[in-house]
Order: sequence, then C-alpha cells, then structure tokens
Amino acid sequence: MIPSRRLILAAALLTMPLFAAGIFRPAADLALVLNLLLLLLALLDLLISPGPDEIEIEREISDVLSVGVSNPAQLVVRNRSRFPLTLSLHDDPGPMCRTERLPQTLHLPPWKQESVHYVVLPLKRGAAELRAVHFRFPTRLQLWRRHQVRSVVSPVRIYPDIRAVYRFELMARRNRLAEIGVRTVRMPGQGREFERLREYRYGDEIRRIDWKATARQQAIISREYNVERNQNIVVMVDAGRFMRSETDGISSLDRALNSAIMLSYIALGQGDNVSLLAFSNRIERFVRPVRGKPGIQTILRSTYDIQASEHTADYSLALEYLTTVQRKRALVILITSVTDELQLRVIGENLRLRSLPYLPLCVLLQDVGLRSLADRIPETDLDAYHSAAAAQILTGQSHEVAALREAGVMIIETPPDQLTERLINEYLSIKLRNLM
Repeated sequence: MIPSRRLILAAALLTMPLFAAGIFRPAADLALVLNLLLLLLALLDLLISPGPDEIEIEREISDVLSVGVSNPAQLVVRNRSRFPLTLSLHDDPGPMCRTERLPQTLHLPPWKQESVHYVVLPLKRGAAELRAVHFRFPTRLQLWRRHQVRSVVSPVRIYPDIRAVYRFELMARRNRLAEIGVRTVRMPGQGREFERLREYRYGDEIRRIDWKATARQQAIISREYNVERNQNIVVMVDAGRFMRSETDGISSLDRALNSAIMLSYIALGQGDNVSLLAFSNRIERFVRPVRGKPGIQTILRSTYDIQASEHTADYSLALEYLTTVQRKRALVILITSVTDELQLRVIGENLRLRSLPYLPLCVLLQDVGLRSLADRIPETDLDAYHSAAAAQILTGQSHEVAALREAGVMIIETPPDQLTERLINEYLSIKLRNLM
C-alpha cells in the first residue's frame, strides 16, 4: 500500500507545529494529538476498505500471436466487494512483447465485472509468457492507494506474421491483390492438364490448335491447359549471423520467415508441395513436404521459434543436406542477406558446381543502409571515403550477381520491405512460364 498525497500533505501540516514546541507548547501538544488521530483514521481507512484479494483478474489472449503486429487482448476484472472501486490496470508482457493502450482506469461497481481492451505487440518470435498484472486503487477515504502485482501467467507462442495470410486471402476474394504489390494473372500454362477450348489468339502455338473443333466451328480454336500442379517447392532460409540485421526494427530473418510463410500459403493453394529448410552453420530446422492449405499450420508450428545464429551460414552444408531429403526435381528458393561479393561467390560456387535436379532461385536482401550510404552526397573527406567504400562493395556485388545470372541462376535483389510481393510475383511468373 502507498500513502496518498492527501495523507502525506495532512501529516506534513500537522507535523509543522511540533517544531515550535520550545516556543508554544500547547500548539505542539495539540499537533501531537491530531497526528495520533490522523494515524487512527488512516488505520481505520485500511480496515473499512476492500483488499486486493477481493478483486479477481483474468487475461484473455490467443495462445498464438503474430510478431510485429498488434494482437488483441483483454483483462476481465471482477469486484467481489461491497464498495465501488476505481482501478488503474497495467499488464506486464515480459521481455519479448510490449503493450499499447495501457495503463487504463476502470470504474467498477460492487459485485460487477468489466473488461479492459488493449493490444500486445510481440517483438520477437518464440515461446513467451505474459506473467503478471499490476493494479492499484484508492481506499474509501482516499488516504491510501493499494497496489498489487498479481501473478497471471499466460503462455503464448509468437509466430511470424500469420495474419498476413488471412489478409492475403481476404484481398484475393475481393480482387484487390494489386494493393499489396501482387500481380493478379490467370494461370494458363504449358502443362498437360486440359482446361478449355477458346478462340485462337495471335501468338498461340500451332500445336495447340484443335483441328476437330476448328472444323466444327469454322473458326480456329486453341486448346488451353492448366499450369502443372503437385510440383515441389523448397524454401531455404538463411538463419546465420548476417540475418540479424534489422530494418525498421524487424530483423532480416523475421522478414524472410514472414515471406516464406506467405509464399508457402500461395504455393499450397496452387496444389504444390512445400518444404522449408532453415540453416546456419548447421541445419536448424527441416519441415518435410506438406500439401494443401492446412499444411501452413505445420510450417508455422515448426518454425516459429527459429532464431538467428551467431555463426556464418554454411551454404555447402545446407545443399548437401538437401540432396539427402529432396531427390526429386524442385524449385529451390534461397533467401539470404549478403554483405560483399565474396559471399555471393560462395553462393554461386555451391549452386553451379552441383548437377542437381533443382531450379535455383536466389533471393538477396539488399543492405538498405549500405545503399543509402553510397547514394549520399558527401560533405567531408571522411564522408567521401565512406560513400566510395560503399559504392565499391555494391559494384562488386553487381558483378557477382551478373555472373550468377549468366550461369543460369535466377536472382531477385530486393529491399527487405518489398520481399514478400517480389517473391510471390516471381513464383507466379515461374509457374506461368512452366519453368519447373
């Protein structure tokens, strides 16, 4: 319990005459009596006021949260006393989350319950606990403020941004995917699954013409086929130390996992099989191929607690492991962050020197700080040196990227905040061109 300002001020005023005891003793004696009365009144206030144990608090929150976005939560408070209460509430989210819209003040009648709504913003993925609720309220005479830290433990699992999956589904139903950068295209392709007959269009292959239908309709008719389904997609996520870098407070690894999950959801919707491999200097996690949209839950449960390692990623080890678990032809998507041309050279050597039945797609997260440093107009000699060094590193990377493209490796260079839409568009383009 904490003395209120009213009690502190009253005690201070009644104590001042005691300092004049040597000059006017009756005033000091009166002040002493009044101080004793104030003490009794303060004790009486504690006796007639409700205690913290007469307040019940429950936290209602999903056991699965999305990192980097606001997740709704509420505190349900019940007043089991005979007196109205005015409570100030705050939640302790632990080191991996923070709260918004708290603290809040709640006026609670006797024998009633109310709810306080707020949001929890997870900062990191993994297993976490919301441990305690802080609350305080004034006593009936407002001479004290009772305070308690109530243990209310809520274990939660913090996943990548799974709500983005539902936003994508909603926008797809409303035909508004262009708003998030995803090109909406029909998916007729070069596969073997017949879809429909249609009128001939300029550019159609001659071998696609259906001559029997052409003879019946007295017009040139072409056959159209669906894009191949049941193809294999392997998403390789670099979980090495370079993926610890952050942009707008979100690490490169978190962005990579968010994009991998979005891509997996779309690929599963296209009827493809998706597996995921996270690696650093060792294999961190491997999710065996799943199929169908419900398979996204398997990927989420298996990857939500992956953290970036302190060691450099070993691309050779990851590809060697992949050859043991994925022997069929597959689109292999490597999401990584590069710092210089030497790292790109290592990636290229590992992708080019292996005669594997894979179609490689290398997704490179650009260093936004390095690029802004290279584009900055220098004001001093030191600034000029920094800009020149940054430009030299970027030039070396561009040369290595060009060499990889010449060797047949598909490459996407993208800022971290555009990773998801660039990756999805490239996957849809590969499916459309039947490169798999």
